[in-house]
Amino acid sequence: MQKMLSFSEVLKSRHAVRQYKKDYVIPANELQEILQLAQTAPSAWNLHHWRVIVIQDPAQKKAISPIAYHQKQVVDASVVFIVLGDLEANKTADAVHKPLVDAGLMSEEAYQRALQDINDAFQAPLSVRRESAFLNASLFAMQLMLALKSKGYDSVPMGGFQADQLSEKLQIPDRYIPIMMIAAGIASAPAYKTIRLPIEDVVVNESF
Repeated sequence: MQKMLSFSEVLKSRHAVRQYKKDYVIPANELQEILQLAQTAPSAWNLHHWRVIVIQDPAQKKAISPIAYHQKQVVDASVVFIVLGDLEANKTADAVHKPLVDAGLMSEEAYQRALQDINDAFQAPLSVRRESAFLNASLFAMQLMLALKSKGYDSVPMGGFQADQLSEKLQIPDRYIPIMMIAAGIASAPAYKTIRLPIEDVVVNESF
């Protein structure tokens, strides 16, 4: 068990780490808890527009390394998460909304209206559904990295990979698109020092 951090410590200490202690295994119960924390991320209509492939097998990490341009952290990190976006997240609507009706927390009328709105929205062009998948799955990805850090683990988000080859290698159904790879584990060297712009450089009050 790694040191528990406060929320502000999690935010301030999380940095992209690319060097990891080899052969360290995150305990299964901790990994499960981390994923459960990430799963509380928000999503449009609560549709959970994400799936995540968890890769811990050294052979599997080596197999996907070329697809990620041989970035060292893919092989060395304890775990590599492949965060996927769901282009057909409307198909989960029943699973997340019907229990609310059964529990008396949502009326049947509101439930049917929500289903109609959701299915109408998913008639949008593929480009719109891709954008929604990226947006919502990225919320999960960020929350996953924060959950990892809260347990004392470091991580690095990775966009440098060949998505088509990754989908083929891992037999990912067409419904899902790779959004991000996240390598995580125990850092073997500190992250590169970075700075953040002053808040006044990024905040605009009311209007430009």
